[in-house]
Amino acid sequence: MDWKNITVGFALTGSHCTFEEVMPQIKRFVDAGAKVVPIVSNTIMTTDTRFGTSANWQKQLKDITGNDIISSIVDAEPLGPSKLLDVMVIAPCTGNTTSKLANAMTESPVLMAAKAQMRNQRPLVLAISTNDGLGLNAMNVGKLLITKNIYFVPYGQDAPTAKPNSLVARMDLIMETCEAALQGKQLQPMLIERFNY
Repeated sequence: MDWKNITVGFALTGSHCTFEEVMPQIKRFVDAGAKVVPIVSNTIMTTDTRFGTSANWQKQLKDITGNDIISSIVDAEPLGPSKLLDVMVIAPCTGNTTSKLANAMTESPVLMAAKAQMRNQRPLVLAISTNDGLGLNAMNVGKLLITKNIYFVPYGQDAPTAKPNSLVARMDLIMETCEAALQGKQLQPMLIERFNY
């Protein structure tokens, strides 16, 4: 696919352990010629963890994309009227974000951007990373699976013995999922074995 003249909204939410896996996927879009608009949840802007500091992740996003980060609801709102994004990715998409998206709650820059994308009937791609995907959040995943213009990066259980409710997407399939989504298709198979045991 020719990614030139395609604008990708790439949103990150607070599954900090997944960021290292996600950053190379953002670079893939940039290297392919896409314009990437970074969008982050409040957690990314304020929280340092054992997986890295907020400042470090922000710097990486700016360095990779060459664009300023959308980090407030006010800055995310114009994405609707401008119809800027051809496709939007939320990666990682936490259980918290999944739950709020499925229940039409808009209380973060990422969710405002997602709402704008859905308003414009353009593809929204979710790369879930949640310890509760097969727990209480299963009903929210189910709601989103049948929602028009929402597509899932193939996912599976990442630690079925230690964390039987946990689901994580194959982050290395984000670009391929977006390519299929831009054609109105769900990349298959969607349910996969996340790791070999």
